[in-house]
Amino acid sequence: MKRSEWERNKGEKNRRAFQKIVSSNVPTGVLAYLGNQPIGWCAVAPRQDYSLLARSRVLRPVDEQPVWSVTCFFIARAHRRSGRTVQLLRAAVDYARAHGAQVVEGYPIDPDKDTPDAFAWTGLASAFRKAGFKEVARRSATRPVMRYSLASKH
Repeated sequence: MKRSEWERNKGEKNRRAFQKIVSSNVPTGVLAYLGNQPIGWCAVAPRQDYSLLARSRVLRPVDEQPVWSVTCFFIARAHRRSGRTVQLLRAAVDYARAHGAQVVEGYPIDPDKDTPDAFAWTGLASAFRKAGFKEVARRSATRPVMRYSLASKH
C-alpha cells in the first residue's frame, strides 16, 4: 500500500491487512526458528508484488530482468548481531530459487556506525555481501541495490 495509506490505517486497520495476508496462505517470505521458537523473518516475493518499489525513485528497476525482492527483516532483539540476517538471506534465495527466480534483489542500508537497529529493517549491506549479493546500483548514498544471480555460482 502507499505510505499515506499505511499512515492513515495505523493500528487496527493495518493489523487486519496483515492478518489478511497471513490468512491468504500465499507465502511472502521465510521464518527463522531457534528450536520451536520463531526468532525472525524475511519478506521475499516477486518484485511486482511490492507496489511501493514501483513508485520509488531510489529503488526503481535496474533493468528489465524479472527479480524477486527482499524487502524487510525482523530479528528478535536477543538474536540480533549474530548472523541471523545472513542466514535468512540465504534461506530467501533458496526459497526464491525453488519458485523459479533467476535473480534476487535487496535494498539494504549502508549505515554509519550510529544508525540504530530500528532503521535496519531492510537489512544491512554488509549482511547482503556476506550472503553473496553484489551491488548493482546506488542512487542514494546509503541505499545500494544488491543482487544475487541464481544463474551464477556463489
